Amino acid sequence: MRPRGLPRAAARREAPQCGSFPRYSSSNVPEMKTYDVIVVGAGMLGIAHAWAAAKRGLSVAVIERSRQAHGATIRNFGQVIVTGQPPGMMLSHAQQARELWLDLASKAGFHVRANGALVLARNADEATVLEEFADTRLKQEGYRADLLSARDVAGLYDGQLAHHCMGLRGHDDLQIYSREALPAITRYLAEALGVTFITGTLARAVENGLVGTTAGDFEGKHVFVCPGHDYLTLLPERFAPLNLEITRLQMLRAAFETNPIALDRPLLTGLSCVHYGAFSDLPSAQALRDVIQARTPMLLENGIHLLISPTPYGELIIGDSHRYGQDAFPFNDEAVDNAMLDLASQALGARLRVVERWQGVYGAHGPAPFSVMPVDAATTVAVMHSGVGMTVGLAIGERTVAGAIG
Repeated sequence: MRPRGLPRAAARREAPQCGSFPRYSSSNVPEMKTYDVIVVGAGMLGIAHAWAAAKRGLSVAVIERSRQAHGATIRNFGQVIVTGQPPGMMLSHAQQARELWLDLASKAGFHVRANGALVLARNADEATVLEEFADTRLKQEGYRADLLSARDVAGLYDGQLAHHCMGLRGHDDLQIYSREALPAITRYLAEALGVTFITGTLARAVENGLVGTTAGDFEGKHVFVCPGHDYLTLLPERFAPLNLEITRLQMLRAAFETNPIALDRPLLTGLSCVHYGAFSDLPSAQALRDVIQARTPMLLENGIHLLISPTPYGELIIGDSHRYGQDAFPFNDEAVDNAMLDLASQALGARLRVVERWQGVYGAHGPAPFSVMPVDAATTVAVMHSGVGMTVGLAIGERTVAGAIG
């Protein structure tokens, strides 16, 4: 039974739009209505599942409500932070996703930095966390990283980071320029692997392989639903008991005004050690949280932990903050932007100029960092509950498709 109701300089650098591969809307749909696999959602997880299925030689259709996915997948730093993942499942997923990213970049032709990331300690409290990590988990859990002394840090980038007292250099971390990578990946899937993208089309119901949409009904041997943070349109009864929230982030793109650095990898500071699971449960990280709360409570109140990612064009993506709720609050707080900009300027020893601002958004506060939920024999839901979709998403897609269809 079918389900019922189924700045000018900056402007030149904008990512290309997804216009060079076949796209269909509700007024121009493909004649083919049956596929081996249907994926609902063309964001990070949707693309991961589509690629995993297409690599297996299966016919794949991706149904996306927008003309081009523009949610968490393109609003982020593009960081694949392997070094920041806690031991166990998340570290394993991140390590697998790293290899998948490198493979996909070589095939789809998008920019990826594969020379790691730097975590900088601004003071002794942050340095203690890096030392504890190096003395324990770094040796025990298979992380590939080096502890850098103050002298080592001073030797980087012509000494411009010499005001930091320690660093941790992770070797497995990657960075992708998301707003360009997603169009490149979708073009590759369409042109090289024959994936059909049905865009501008809302999926309204899914059950036992049948997908009802605004462009008619489609049928798949298996359907993977990857709705991002939309918990209401499809299968709301599955999401309601989880009491999920959304986190809204403030993000900046900035240019150097003074003392430019040829930054070739993402930078983090000890503030991130109270956020990322590789560090956050260490005793020294708990002590650092107490110090931050006493000295700069505004940072914790707004969930600010400094991340700086260089774009391929010499600019910087800076963030981020976290505000949680049932909906994404639409208004930015200028004090939060200023705090992040000040932190970045201090870390880099440079004056920066903001050229673009936006809001990131993703699902949060789930039972785990992500959920993969079988709905029926032909339907699986995959959603992130944390901001590490770029870090683990490709591995989730690969493992979920392998588990569902081999």
